[in-house]
Amino acid sequence: MTQSGSSRDLDQWLAWLATLTPNEIQLGLERVSEVLGRLELKRPQLVLHVAGTNGKGSCAHMLEAFLRRRSLKVGCYTSPHLQRYNERIRVDGVDCADGAIIAALERVEAVRNGVPLTYFEFGTLAALCVFEDRGVDAMVLEVGMGGRLDAVNAVEPDGGIITNVGLDHCEWLGPDVETIAAEKAGILRAGKPFVFGSAKLPVAVERRAAETGALLLVAGRDYRVIRSSGNRGLWSWRGRRLSLDGLRPPSLGATVQIDNAAAVLTLLEFLGMDELLQKDTVDAVLGSLSLAGRLQTVHCGRDWLLDVAHNADSARVLADSLQTTFPRRRIVAVIGMLGDKDVESVVRPLDPVIDSWIAVTAKSARAMPALALATTIAQVCNKPCVVADSIELALDEAALRAGADDIALICGSFYVVGPALDALYSRRQSGPARRKTGS
Repeated sequence: MTQSGSSRDLDQWLAWLATLTPNEIQLGLERVSEVLGRLELKRPQLVLHVAGTNGKGSCAHMLEAFLRRRSLKVGCYTSPHLQRYNERIRVDGVDCADGAIIAALERVEAVRNGVPLTYFEFGTLAALCVFEDRGVDAMVLEVGMGGRLDAVNAVEPDGGIITNVGLDHCEWLGPDVETIAAEKAGILRAGKPFVFGSAKLPVAVERRAAETGALLLVAGRDYRVIRSSGNRGLWSWRGRRLSLDGLRPPSLGATVQIDNAAAVLTLLEFLGMDELLQKDTVDAVLGSLSLAGRLQTVHCGRDWLLDVAHNADSARVLADSLQTTFPRRRIVAVIGMLGDKDVESVVRPLDPVIDSWIAVTAKSARAMPALALATTIAQVCNKPCVVADSIELALDEAALRAGADDIALICGSFYVVGPALDALYSRRQSGPARRKTGS
């Protein structure tokens, strides 16, 4: 660094990290593996990877909660964050303080010796340093993108989960599901248990499991979910050895969280953690979860619903949840997306339930301009889409357009939902929001 790292606060460090490489995303393990070797970190007793197109964050939080229930000290690494970088690195369910992260970044920089790490690679190594410093017993590591060449994959896992495979990050991972699946299957390891959380098993994942000798457990084949026909949302899980009946749905909201929970239970069973697989324990753990930006409701003058759905599959889940939870309610949506996303595949499943659209530019260098987003939405949905010049103005416009009984939704990206949360919390603290018209 050009000046002492100790003189920089966390925001300054993060701004500096963004300058290290010309590309925010640069897949490959050579750089991160080289620096990881220099760090000579001690390995905890358990390392679990979580990959997939959707549901990674939910599964990571579930695993973290169950392992903590076993009295293990757990480090959990997820990305991206919504409001503060500290959310990415947690120990025993608590976001790490700035000082701990800065010390870890300094440790990485001390051994980097000019290796051009990306923002994500540097942050991943820093998280591993924090976890060693805190003496964690277990690490739950969410894969950032893909799997085979993601920085997290430089750490050898004892098992893990691939939640599902859909079309996302196609510019980096490939143009079709099978190509993307081959990348995600790169986390598989010989003799280690990995759960595939969807019955739609890509050939590439099955092939990779056979090639590596990984123990692949597939939804609908090696374990089952049985949903109750009643209205209480109860469900049952059938593992290879154990079964649980009459489970309450996870507190995270969407019905797809049952599939995520079932994948987690299956991995725990194969890891031999039978003491966790008791009905009361499972209900208690799954019922205590909260995860910002996943069907999250915030009250600020009115109720706002926030969800980070940003690809086709997650948009379908969001649309189903809206139809189920808010039937016959009018919905006004604020949406912002990154430039590499397929806008049509996201807005088309939402179109039947959205009555009014407001497009905004997400707070990211990779954001799609609001005007381009609005133009595509108008073409796909055959209805007007207003353009707002900022997220603040988009919230004002939504508040004007949504009546007292309507739903005000914010979706499309972490980089819209996070800043919107900041704005709403700020308004809630300072009093009634100003009402302005967006452009």
